[in-house]
Amino acid sequence: MTTDTQHSLSRYRFDDLRTRDIVADMRYLPTDPAPGDVIPRFDLPTLDGHRFDSHDLGDKPVLLVFGSQTCPVTRSALPPLNDLHERYGDRVRFVLVQTREAHPGELLPQPRSDAEKAAHAASMRDDLRVTYEVAVDDIDGTLHRSVGPKPNSAYVLRPDGVVTARVHWANDTAAVRASIEDALGGPGVRVRRGRSVLPLLAAVGHLPDVVRRAGSKAERDVWKAAPPLALLGRATRLLSPLATDRRGPAATVGLAVLVLAVVAAVIAVSSRAAGA
Repeated sequence: MTTDTQHSLSRYRFDDLRTRDIVADMRYLPTDPAPGDVIPRFDLPTLDGHRFDSHDLGDKPVLLVFGSQTCPVTRSALPPLNDLHERYGDRVRFVLVQTREAHPGELLPQPRSDAEKAAHAASMRDDLRVTYEVAVDDIDGTLHRSVGPKPNSAYVLRPDGVVTARVHWANDTAAVRASIEDALGGPGVRVRRGRSVLPLLAAVGHLPDVVRRAGSKAERDVWKAAPPLALLGRATRLLSPLATDRRGPAATVGLAVLVLAVVAAVIAVSSRAAGA
């Protein structure tokens, strides 16, 4: 293994969330698989003792979702994905792949072995009440890294492994549903551009629960890597009467109004001082 490879793997299996990791999550690279490409080769174990193999996907389209227990977007995505599975599960194969932990902490650290990663996958399945297959990527995240390691992306695959849709955030339920409908409608490939901001804001409301489960280190890392995100997450704690997915957008609006009010007050005071 070369030094560059070792460095790449150590960055993938990070213990401390960095700003660069969050920035990397925001965009795909031109080399990442897109609709029309064939998904990179993989053969992963599933928690039910079977295999999730790119050479044997079955005779139905596949919804491939990546996620982890410490990812707030995954927590936002799972209830609607379970609903979609109930609606389409007889016609589409749903598979959730355990990735690295998005926000590792002292209670839920980054797994260091395949066995630990499988245990994390089982915990995620039980905690988030996943109603379909859960597969486990290897400890180096070979499949996850090969598609561009976003914390909760979704892909729709034809049985031959061709990607027909790519959704950046799996909690963008409208885009996932439309991608499934496209796959069921025929073998064609359609590029759908899902929303980017609203799914993230919906996930912010889940951040306090994530850091509580992962441990206080996870929250400290968010404050270091992305202070605005940490502030929004803290603000959502004041909005517990709202549904969790609505707390992030509401907190964003509230903080924006507060900032505008402060700016207006400063301008008013400055104007009065200048006229005195």
